[in-house]
Amino acid sequence: MSRTAPPAGLARRAPVAAGLAWRAGPATAVACLVATVAGGLVPATAALLTKRLLDGLTGERVDLAATVAGLVGVGLVAAVVSPVSVFLQGDLDRRVDHVLQDRLYRAVNRFAGLARFEDPAFLDRLRLAEQASGAGLAPATTGMFELVRNLVTVGGLLAALASLNLVLAGVVLVASAPALLAELALSRHRRRLLTETSTAMRRRAFYSSLLSDLQAAKEVRLFGLGDFLHGRMLVELRSIQDRERRLDLRMVVTQSGPALLGAGVAGLGLAWAVREAAAGRLTPGGVTVLVAAVAGVQGALAGLVAQLGGATEALTVFGYFLDVTAMPDDLPEPGPGAARRLPPLRHGIELRDVWFRYGPGQPWVLRGVSLTIPRGRAVALVGRNGAGKSTLVKLLCRFYDPDRGAVLWDGVDLRDVPVAELRRRMGVLFQDFMSYDLTAAENVGVGDLERLADRAAVEAAGRRAGAHDAVAGLRRGYDTLLSRIFFTEGEQDGDRTGVTLSGGQWQRLALARTFMRDRRELLILDEPSAGLDAEAERRVHRQLRRFRAGRTSLLISHRLGALRDADLLVVLGGGAVVEQGTHAELVAAGGEYARLFGLQAEGYLAAGPEPELTSADRPAR
Repeated sequence: MSRTAPPAGLARRAPVAAGLAWRAGPATAVACLVATVAGGLVPATAALLTKRLLDGLTGERVDLAATVAGLVGVGLVAAVVSPVSVFLQGDLDRRVDHVLQDRLYRAVNRFAGLARFEDPAFLDRLRLAEQASGAGLAPATTGMFELVRNLVTVGGLLAALASLNLVLAGVVLVASAPALLAELALSRHRRRLLTETSTAMRRRAFYSSLLSDLQAAKEVRLFGLGDFLHGRMLVELRSIQDRERRLDLRMVVTQSGPALLGAGVAGLGLAWAVREAAAGRLTPGGVTVLVAAVAGVQGALAGLVAQLGGATEALTVFGYFLDVTAMPDDLPEPGPGAARRLPPLRHGIELRDVWFRYGPGQPWVLRGVSLTIPRGRAVALVGRNGAGKSTLVKLLCRFYDPDRGAVLWDGVDLRDVPVAELRRRMGVLFQDFMSYDLTAAENVGVGDLERLADRAAVEAAGRRAGAHDAVAGLRRGYDTLLSRIFFTEGEQDGDRTGVTLSGGQWQRLALARTFMRDRRELLILDEPSAGLDAEAERRVHRQLRRFRAGRTSLLISHRLGALRDADLLVVLGGGAVVEQGTHAELVAAGGEYARLFGLQAEGYLAAGPEPELTSADRPAR
């Protein structure tokens, strides 16, 4: 089985999907069922009443007034049932959609780590699960009502046919079997197509998003990538469409035979009816019933076959939904009674012989790292790109667990503590921070949801991060939406029109978001001033020194001058600790830190002779 194959059989999913409609709205489901059955009885009832009317008009003893009244009543029911059914099913679809969306994203939020979101197979599965919306799953939920209506219609019309000729009713029923089998075969091919094209569809969406994404627009235009990405997108689209075209051709071939068989049966039935009527063995009303019943049965069976096909496809998608919502947390929580309380930090945080890699067969990112972050002290991580600094931060936040070794908080293994409790005790600024399409106040306040509405705290954090003056100067101040994606053409100059910020301004807001968590016991700052100019960087680091005074802090920056006042500098290389000490100690040792610090310091010294270019530095001719 492929990694993206659905986990359970269709027969096991069908009652689960159908049960969603009942749980989403029991009263609406009952009303929908009543309307469905009434609608399904209309064709047979109308055919039989039409037969009575025609027979009465040709001399048979029939209560014409009652028959006409019955036909009028059937017409009224038909006129009302259809729009009522559409409304009820639409409302039920919306209720089901609410249940599905709630369950799916509740399950996604339950994943406490990052491993699932870095797994392409899971991302394919999640994209397919997201298609299980109310409308997308309708063939397997509210669509079951249509299936019931067609079954009732088929049953009623077959009963009407059987009253005329039992053999003909059986022939019509048997002749429809090939169409049902053909549709089931096509459904299997559609399910396979859904799986086979999943990755191609994700790549197509990726390339098309780059063509329209604001963040990518600068480089796309500067480097002339538009045609390149457009071509890549079309390659993926062509691959998807070629598979769809082959399936459509298979459908034409597969469905033509049963359709011709059905037409032949209808023709034979009509010939038999004409012969019987000519011989006086069948009344004109009987001929009418037979023609209407044969056409109605074939139409209802065709609808039934199509609904079964749609239901199997919907149930395939529903399988991915069930798979995602049933996945256990990627970071196992301690069992009942086994969870330990995270104590107030009194001694420090220790990484003890920590080994980590992002998956079996992947290279080790951390190799036996051991270090301590003492309480109330600032520890700085230094190293080249890929040395493992950001990975170490992920382990401290428990986005992953070590493959070997342990991360300890005052001696308590983080794996023994509920992850939500751990993260409530931390304030973190990530290098790849988020820029939310929310107001300025919300962009800051989400750092501490309990104080989201505390404007005084939000503004204090903004001032501390150096963002307050810029935000206060916006048209709506902290209530300004920091996005322009939610407005129509007519709203572009309105009072609620959003704005966009520069990279440095977003950096300050992200820092303010971290300052909202000023009551936390561990502060992690990963490149807190990377997007700032020299003057702003100086102010921010001065403010950060005040903020982290006496706090337990982990600092990461490629600008070593910003780290020199840390209590302890730890140099990572090749996933291991190669040096540690104060700035003065490491410079005196003349090791890797001294080399890196010297390289950066050269850029700030008086100009000297140009260094000789190596062959790797010289531009190609």
